Amino acid sequence: MSHLPDPGRRRVLGGLAVATAFSILSPFARSAGIDYPFTLGVASGDPLPDGFVIWTRLAPLFNAADGRGGLSRAVPVRWKVASDAAMTHIVRRGEVMASERFAHSVHVEVAGLEAGRPYWYQFEGLGAQSPVGQSRTAPALHAMASARLGFVSCSHWERGYFSAYRHLAAEQPDLVFFLGDYIYDSSYAADSGKIIRPHGSGNALSLADYRNRYALYKTDPDLQALHAAAPSVATWDDHEVQNDYASQWSQDPSIPVAAFLKQRAAAYQAFYEHMPLRASSLPRGPDMRVYRRLDYGRLARFHVLDGRQYRSEQPCISANGSRKGHIADDSCIDLRNPRRTMLGWEQEAWLDRGFAESRAQWNVIAQDLLVAPLIQRDPESKALGHWTDGWDGYIATRERVLASIERRRVNNPVFWGGDIHSFWTTDLHTDANNPDSPVIATEFVGTSVTSDGPPFEAFSSILPLNPHVKFFDSRQRGYVSVALEEKTMLTNFRVISDPRDPHASVSTLKSFVVEPGRAGAIAV
Repeated sequence: MSHLPDPGRRRVLGGLAVATAFSILSPFARSAGIDYPFTLGVASGDPLPDGFVIWTRLAPLFNAADGRGGLSRAVPVRWKVASDAAMTHIVRRGEVMASERFAHSVHVEVAGLEAGRPYWYQFEGLGAQSPVGQSRTAPALHAMASARLGFVSCSHWERGYFSAYRHLAAEQPDLVFFLGDYIYDSSYAADSGKIIRPHGSGNALSLADYRNRYALYKTDPDLQALHAAAPSVATWDDHEVQNDYASQWSQDPSIPVAAFLKQRAAAYQAFYEHMPLRASSLPRGPDMRVYRRLDYGRLARFHVLDGRQYRSEQPCISANGSRKGHIADDSCIDLRNPRRTMLGWEQEAWLDRGFAESRAQWNVIAQDLLVAPLIQRDPESKALGHWTDGWDGYIATRERVLASIERRRVNNPVFWGGDIHSFWTTDLHTDANNPDSPVIATEFVGTSVTSDGPPFEAFSSILPLNPHVKFFDSRQRGYVSVALEEKTMLTNFRVISDPRDPHASVSTLKSFVVEPGRAGAIAV
């Protein structure tokens, strides 16, 4: 896969190292007893042809019990953007106030830049300088540029180190997608034998809890390195709030809707505070819009979905009232009820319009779950059925989305997903019940960064029942890197040697190519 040489890329690691070396507290700050405020690093995201969002959060005491990061007043923060890694040619600068309202986080929407090129950025506040981050503007709308991309999901702090992030950063991607479970709301019991490094607190429920959980994760050097190396696009799954939640309903039937919405509001606010998101995603109580479109020149349109906030109630609820995902028999009419939706009616209509209007060579649907149907076997009863917490629990939504792709004649649709802690390559057919029907889209699902995978043998045993699955492996942790060009999409399933080892190595497990005009992945 060829790419034009980019001198800026070769300088980025050196530039970051130099800038970080000078990111120290001023003598004034040290004498005033102020701790270094940029403990959570920097990030950028949601690039446009003329700019991107740059982010940081001031938190000198990142794990302060009240979730405020050790600050109690508004703080002026200066920012600058340069055309070189040494930060000598400043092209944009400004000052904003980091307020208590959003935990002293900073979201600057930088505009007026050149399309399709790298930039570097840095913050200054409380007498200290942040590390330097690299971002990149999207190509001009008419440009057909190549792109190096990556996507990741499911990074449980307690289950290991984030080496996958470090190795993806080393690939110097143009854009990285975080597809859910960026944090885990839940913690393992101290005697579980599962904890490699502890959260140091229980399950997240309050705003302070969620803030401190994000802050903890963002102290990880490999996560900071990835955010500093490339712009990102983030959506969520369930663990940013609570396992298997659906819209306004907790998985626990004893938690009233009003109480759960209060928890959801806290979780959504913390998500906003810690992600490089635009003002269009500002939370309003328990509501926050994260579904959006990003165009990458004429090469690709990215349709970024929210698979949690607008769902109908979980299907096929258990006799005990639990909404937790489980394998439901085909006789459950909820699975196929056309009056139920996983995306919400407004988001479904928005996606259909995005398909209709797209002129991109590739249409990537970036979301949180395995989309393909999957006949599974209940581990206890051994009965066959479908998992209720994913697209299989909302079959009519999947049918409507695939019908929209067919009706709108969408160019080269490819779904990306996470959640299931394993690698998958699948064909999506026009008729999910007929494997001989035309393949209309391709799907790639990435394994987890650290979270445990589902049992390999049990899932391998059901693959004969699912002939549209072209590849599956749940035994290794890692990420997915993608080299995208006009005439080919090369997808690499990348695996780390051991999540328990902070110095884990990386290798390629499997690679696939998708060609324009031919849905379905080809192993290479």
